[in-house]
Amino acid sequence: MNFLAFLIFLIIVMFLLEKITVKKLRIEKIRISETSGKNLDRWGRGIILLIFLSTLWFVIDSNSDSLTKFYFMTYLALLLGFQAIMEFVFIKGSKQYITTTILLLMSLIIMYNIDKFTFLE
Repeated sequence: MNFLAFLIFLIIVMFLLEKITVKKLRIEKIRISETSGKNLDRWGRGIILLIFLSTLWFVIDSNSDSLTKFYFMTYLALLLGFQAIMEFVFIKGSKQYITTTILLLMSLIIMYNIDKFTFLE
């Protein structure tokens, strides 16, 4: 039950963090699917997903909590990093990639320190 409450709390914090950075930087949100990078974005996300799904078996087989944590951190870093690069390249004149980068950094910090939260045990 504590984990579910913590997960809902994290989702709310990340949502608020994104809204605050969008408001402070005065960014008009544009989707990558509305630009010329639509197909490249789909292919990139698909390739990242395929690679991580094919290597998931090795992570599950190892029974290591730290390896699993770093596996998902790597997946999150590649996925949000790819999104930030796509936003930087295809959405010219916007600072939208900054919000994605801030969200990426905060997510990685929280995931790295998740074992420090004693109430999740």
